[in-house]
Amino acid sequence: MTRTTPFTPGLVSNLARLAALGLGLAATNAHAAPAIQHWIAPTGARVHFVESRALPLVDIQVSFAAGSALEPTDKAGLAGMTQALLDAGAGGLDEQTIADRKADLGIELSGGTDNDRASMALRSLSSATELDAAVELAATLLARPSFPAEVLERERSRAIAGLREALTKPGALAARQFNAALYAGHPYGHDSTPESLAAIGRDDLVDFHRHHYGANRAAVAIVGDLDRAAAERIAIRLTAGLPATASATPLPAPAATSAHTFRIPHPSAQAHILIGQPGMAREDADYFPLLVGNYVLGGGGFVSRLTAEVREKRGFAYSVYSAFSPQQVAGPFQIGLQTRGGQTEEALAVVRATLATFLAEGPSAAELQAAKDNLVNGFGLRLDANAKLLEYVSMIGFYGLPLDWLERYPRAVEAVGIDAVRDAWQRRIRPEQLITVIAGGDGDRPAAPATTATEAAR
Repeated sequence: MTRTTPFTPGLVSNLARLAALGLGLAATNAHAAPAIQHWIAPTGARVHFVESRALPLVDIQVSFAAGSALEPTDKAGLAGMTQALLDAGAGGLDEQTIADRKADLGIELSGGTDNDRASMALRSLSSATELDAAVELAATLLARPSFPAEVLERERSRAIAGLREALTKPGALAARQFNAALYAGHPYGHDSTPESLAAIGRDDLVDFHRHHYGANRAAVAIVGDLDRAAAERIAIRLTAGLPATASATPLPAPAATSAHTFRIPHPSAQAHILIGQPGMAREDADYFPLLVGNYVLGGGGFVSRLTAEVREKRGFAYSVYSAFSPQQVAGPFQIGLQTRGGQTEEALAVVRATLATFLAEGPSAAELQAAKDNLVNGFGLRLDANAKLLEYVSMIGFYGLPLDWLERYPRAVEAVGIDAVRDAWQRRIRPEQLITVIAGGDGDRPAAPATTATEAAR
């Protein structure tokens, strides 16, 4: 859960113009992997830094091993609430003062949580006055949040209302059932409920912050217009005041699933369908064969097999996709689509047949080359602005990936062959383990014929 604060229009427009200009400037070096410098700060934080002088901007992200997998089951939502309230009051500053200070400095401050981590991201002009003040404010928010009880009550009420609204929609119901089925008994399988959110008190936020927001659990990523000495000072300032915490305990691998279909009644005309199983971890030996193969199966948009079979040939769905979501341990592999309730079984049969054919045969030579061309040629566009690059640098730092991961990526994609794709997919994606969730579509199915009293008596 992330809250945003409006900024002064003139300052924001300046940042926006600079960011837009950066797209053009960075694009000239789109295929050159940036050099990532790495060190351990005196505070124990892991730091990854890329010097980029194209624009007078600095982007920073501080990530902690403080994701939702670490929260108590009966207080699911605690990790997100803790992160969201970092800027609700800190170091003697109240919520409004913090909002005014961000606006005066013209900085962008945001954050979020997932299963593995909680993060705060900062964008500032690189001039010493603005940057020093921005870092000082971010350091205060990270180290000295006050978690005001009245703000917690307000945000908790909003979260509960938002969740109850989401629980009326088939897409949300499908996603929650899918997650629960893939990760039954695993920390990744915990979803918040109105009851778990209502159980979160201020002391829970203070305790979660004290136990998980430590410098030794922090990964600091810095990209922008500054030198290493300045980056070193920033990393220290951002993490010097953090509490001492124990090292994060590695998560267990999720258990293998068994094929099962879950049907969730809902009066919607469209059925929301998810199919999948635990897929791959962020650092996975099969990462590149699975990545390239997924582009062919359903990750390549209109050129994927699923789109060709489900949408183009039969018109069962406007959009159908497949995707991996790598995490600390195996994140989900999923196929998703929406179709009219009355044609759910036909659409499912086509999806399953398409997947079975792909598992048996792998990609064709032409499909493989097209996938590699797209992934390699498009990779530079993912690094053509500091904010995009920051996400990769942060990922590399948090998950401990090799410093040359960005440089290796095109070569590793190019090296993937048909046999490697087929072997990896046959080992990792198993039809006997696929979970299927169907939510809704009841509004498009014919009603059962009325039963007369005589027929009922029989």
